[in-house]
Amino acid sequence: MSTILVTGAAGYIGSHAVKRLLAAGKRVVGVDNLSRGHRPAIDRLASLAPDRFAFEQADVGDTKRMARILAEHKVTDLMHFAAYALVGESVEQPLLYYQNNTAATARLLEACDLAAAGTTLGSRSPGVQRVVFSSTCATYGEPDESRIPIEESCPQSPINPYGRSKLASEMLLKDWADARNRAGTPVAMALLRYFNVCGSDSAGLLGEHHDPETHLIPVVLQVALGQRDKVKVFGTDYPTPDGTCLRDYIHVEDLVDAHAVVLDALNPASAAKGGAGAARIYNLGTGKAASVREILEAARRVTGHPIPAVEVDRRPGDPPVLLANPSRIASDLGWKAATTSVDRMVETAWRWFRENPKGYAAK
Repeated sequence: MSTILVTGAAGYIGSHAVKRLLAAGKRVVGVDNLSRGHRPAIDRLASLAPDRFAFEQADVGDTKRMARILAEHKVTDLMHFAAYALVGESVEQPLLYYQNNTAATARLLEACDLAAAGTTLGSRSPGVQRVVFSSTCATYGEPDESRIPIEESCPQSPINPYGRSKLASEMLLKDWADARNRAGTPVAMALLRYFNVCGSDSAGLLGEHHDPETHLIPVVLQVALGQRDKVKVFGTDYPTPDGTCLRDYIHVEDLVDAHAVVLDALNPASAAKGGAGAARIYNLGTGKAASVREILEAARRVTGHPIPAVEVDRRPGDPPVLLANPSRIASDLGWKAATTSVDRMVETAWRWFRENPKGYAAK
């Protein structure tokens, strides 16, 4: 049985990915430094399959430690989620984002090479042969209207350090994979560019907990819980049907399901024959857009709360529309998002926030 290492395993998306992989009978090693992840999420995951899940508290940028973890657990597959993802913070602290997102990825790949070479424990491990990387639609920046819905061939021109750190990581990963394949140590890779991830585990075990919280749906639900007085609507004069921004929302369970499907489809031997550019690149979205006003109305329907809103000026850098064209993954792998109802997405998030009003903190 292969062993999958999941970085950022205590975070929002990483924890849901671990649950999806365990449900499929996989053996998983979760890694997180817990700087922004949540230990209770790990404890909940461990209860699902204690014989197939191990957790290592470590920083992915610690090359020697990661090499030892990779070798000891005989890791063959890697899902790399660990990253900081607050756009505003990235503008204020760009070095933090390049260090944590890009430089740490370089050190993680170095650890993969050390583990495969046997320089850590004195004997060779199977080595990482398949990699799925958590990227973002932020690498596209603000596409021209003619480029929407966005295809994977859309030029990448990110407008903030977060997006640039992810684009730099994409380039690094592709170069590393190409070098590995030329050297005869095959690795197959996929770069998955997310749109707006939302919702929570439908069983209620896991959910979304950020501090500070900046995502629209959690912010709206915090108003419903009385944790905020109102929600701000940033801009109502966009060239969209109701004047507010349009975004492509994808449920977190669909997102991690796509990761599992893509991982199973990766073939190191075929990637090696493909040479340079062999990485698979997929947009992950539904291909449907919802406006800020539509999210508000969905939350009012689901929660039964009025959810006061106040209209304020636009935020700099908010594109009017971000909409995925997810046809490539559908064509290649037959995968499509199962949840396309915004109400359903909000329902799963509302269940989590209602039952865990302080997130993973003590109730």
